[in-house]
Amino acid sequence: MWRSIASNALSFLVVAIFLLGGVLLWAQSQYTGEGPLTQAICLQVDRGSNFRRVSENLEAQGAVSSGMLFRVGADYSDKTQDLKAGSFLVPEGASMEEIVDIVTRGGASTCGTEVVYRIGVTRVTVQVRELDPATERFVERVAFNPAEDDVPEVYTRVREQGDTRYRIALAEGVTSWQVIEELKQIDALTGDVTEVPAEGTLAPDSYEIKPGDSLASVVERMQSAQQIILANAWTNRAPGLPLENIQEALILASIIEKETGQAEERGQVASVFVNRLNRGMRLQTDPTVIYGITRGQGVLGRGLRQSELRRETPWNTYVIDGLPSTPIANPGRASILAALNPDDTEFVFFVADGTGGHAFAATLAEHNANVAKWRAIEAERANQ
Repeated sequence: MWRSIASNALSFLVVAIFLLGGVLLWAQSQYTGEGPLTQAICLQVDRGSNFRRVSENLEAQGAVSSGMLFRVGADYSDKTQDLKAGSFLVPEGASMEEIVDIVTRGGASTCGTEVVYRIGVTRVTVQVRELDPATERFVERVAFNPAEDDVPEVYTRVREQGDTRYRIALAEGVTSWQVIEELKQIDALTGDVTEVPAEGTLAPDSYEIKPGDSLASVVERMQSAQQIILANAWTNRAPGLPLENIQEALILASIIEKETGQAEERGQVASVFVNRLNRGMRLQTDPTVIYGITRGQGVLGRGLRQSELRRETPWNTYVIDGLPSTPIANPGRASILAALNPDDTEFVFFVADGTGGHAFAATLAEHNANVAKWRAIEAERANQ
């Protein structure tokens, strides 16, 4: 009899182990397999929350099939203490394992509300926008100029939310004086700077910030980024350039930045100036004349006068030989790369072509023909 009991017990144990193994395999497949979400969602994790609340939220939104299994998996992965507050984009079909990673890995929130301070050549614009999980695109809620407009209630409200993200977007071609003046208008930053950074030393880019960050720390980040870009570009520059040092490369890049807004033209514009420098021709570029008038403090807002084209300043390339004494703006990465790796052309002239771009020429006769076409376009527009 005891032999029979032992045999039955052993059989029961084998079956139990088999069933337990099956349950574990099923649980693992549920945890790591594709989730039930048919459309991406923005998951809000409040400060002080825990995995139970998060799992209940996910279950309510149909993102996980079992809140309990989600918690068990997080606990088994030893990640229950790593939960981060914020707004996180949970993509369609995300597994429980992927969601646990999303809410524990840290870093900036990946969805929700974002405030973007756009620093442009003429103004700073504050933009409040939200990510639409369905399209994974940001939708603008409000935009305003803090120097001219009343602060919208929407902006005030999102500033009080703990998970709002903040970013500064610095456009190419803005002068250092303009950057500092417009950074001062950003109420999320604190402090001041004692002097305007040297022209050209701030990298146009997008910078994540947090409320309370100092203005000086943001400027330091911009300067460090530009130093890295310049150093890498200088190391990989084309041979035989008429540039003695990295500062001259920065000066040339700033001129290219101000001469064209067309990405595909930068290499050609760079080739014109490099060819002129190689031939001992004056650069004769209007943006340098304008900088000599404004010193980078604001926009001229009118056409150049003949007297201004003849007036000698350290930047007037109609009067001086070679490059101006300093950069005339903060050039972006693309213009720096173009300055140090220009297109191989014979061009020494260019003029507007009426489409937003330029017509390039290797001879004065070709250039005069292009100028005549541009004058005709100007006259036609004036008569409309």
